[in-house]
Order: sequence, then C-alpha cells, then structure tokens
Amino acid sequence: MKLHLSNTAGLNLFTAYGDGYVAVNHQKHEKNLILLPESLIEAWTTASVDTLQESDMQQLLGLGVEVILLGTGRRLRFPAGPLMRPFAPAGIGLEVMDLQAACRTYNILAAEGRKVAAALLFD
Repeated sequence: MKLHLSNTAGLNLFTAYGDGYVAVNHQKHEKNLILLPESLIEAWTTASVDTLQESDMQQLLGLGVEVILLGTGRRLRFPAGPLMRPFAPAGIGLEVMDLQAACRTYNILAAEGRKVAAALLFD
C-alpha cells in the first residue's frame, strides 16, 4: 500500500509498507528500526516482541518524545508488562499496535507536529 500526505516537507514519513518491509521517504527497510520526524535509527534491536530486553526499552525512553508507537509485526502482540511500566511515570505514551497501524498512526501524528517515534519490530 502506498501512503500519501501533503504539506509534510522535511519530515521522515512512511511512504509505503508491505509484507516484511516499510519504506521511509521511498527507501525500503526490512529490519527493526526507530523512526522520528527528523531522524532514523536503523540498528535499534535484533529482538522480537518475545525477546525484547530492558535495554531495548531504555533506548526508547531516551528519545525525548511524547508518544511511542510500538509496531509488533504482522499482528498485535504486547511485550512483557515490566518492560512497559516505566513509560507512564516518565510521561511518555506507549501505544502497541501491529506494524501497519503504527506506520499510519505515525504519519498522522508527525504531520500534526507531534513529538512521536515509531519503533518497529519485523516478524
């Protein structure tokens, strides 16, 4: 599916996604990544939802955003509760969704000028 937005010059946005990939500004990516409106972190983790570690989540906590969209692959799966607990006290929203929903939601929030990050885990 191709995604289109207007008036978003200079932002990193998802321009497409499909089975096993996403495109950021028309560049294809097939491995776990973190996308922010002004930067891309390609080597976030090699973990899956089941193998996420505290260190993976600590990296997310340090991004300086108000909302993190955790895309968990083809289907919605929640990480272990203790991994998610630190976000609320830090004032950071952590929304867990499937990868495609995370891409769509990220584009909307980034276009609104929100401090958002999409952390994607591929199956």
